[in-house]
Amino acid sequence: MSASATAALVYGAIPIFADIEEEYYCLDPRSIESKITPRTKAIIVVDIFGQPYDRDAINAIAAKHNLYLIEDTAQAPGAMLGGQYAGTLGDIGVYSLNYHKHIHSGEGGIIVTDDDALAEKLRLIRNHAEAVLSAKGISDKSELVNMVGFNYRMTEIEAAIAREQLKKLPTLLAQRLENTAYLNEKLAQVPCILPTKIREGAKHAFYVHPLQFDAEIAQMHRNRFIDAIKAELPPTLLREESTVLLSYGYVKPLYLQPLYQEKIAFGRDGFPFTLSDVTYPKGLCPVTETMHYERLVTHEFMRPGMSRSDMDDVIHAFEKVWENRDELL
Repeated sequence: MSASATAALVYGAIPIFADIEEEYYCLDPRSIESKITPRTKAIIVVDIFGQPYDRDAINAIAAKHNLYLIEDTAQAPGAMLGGQYAGTLGDIGVYSLNYHKHIHSGEGGIIVTDDDALAEKLRLIRNHAEAVLSAKGISDKSELVNMVGFNYRMTEIEAAIAREQLKKLPTLLAQRLENTAYLNEKLAQVPCILPTKIREGAKHAFYVHPLQFDAEIAQMHRNRFIDAIKAELPPTLLREESTVLLSYGYVKPLYLQPLYQEKIAFGRDGFPFTLSDVTYPKGLCPVTETMHYERLVTHEFMRPGMSRSDMDDVIHAFEKVWENRDELL
């Protein structure tokens, strides 16, 4: 999600991108460590696809370098690691209530922290920082740096919907987990498809179901194989504009987008990139690029509402294409 990186730009910081783990897709602790400099202020981790990040390794890096740890948990409500909820693994956890998340209120979100001073700053930022002169818990005026606020308030109707939606999360999450377990088992029987791996001690939330494709076994490029499967499946009801909810790759690596390639965010000169000589070349995060362009497959056929019969149709499409792959060759 672009906002995971532009959140830094909003406050005049410059995003530095680390690579991902090949098996779990979250940020790789070794890559993070190699990117830290004396100017680094925070680490933003993403519990991508619903998989919690490597808490022990990355939190240790944050502590070592005295950095804040911000956890983007938009795709992982209800996920856990070692008995602790995703979103509570760092200093701040951010959840999304956007319309296509596990639960939603149309728009909006939730932020959690157990740090009273951070909580007060978040309340200020949410509401134009109007109360900044009398902010409770912020006695040091130097702490008011970057307290330019915005209108991030949820409306009352969105909040009311969110409270009711939260009650449904356990049931909806259980359906995702049950459906994904079934699909993982069946799709693993297609030789060129590698099932999802879950971090030890973790409970995955499966915003989407990530798989990996082995082109050497299939003897063709991933995109050709997946396009053939999509041709076997109908558009999803109420999501017709998205056609078939099956994709190769996920999102183009953010650093390859024009904002970072042109290094221009604010003003004619491109603040804050003018403060650094950072570059974002192709090949910056090789695992990320390999996954996006060659190996990663994602789909939403495990979402609540999909029946066993629906999922069997999906499995049959994978099997049919595999069995008839010679025609594609």
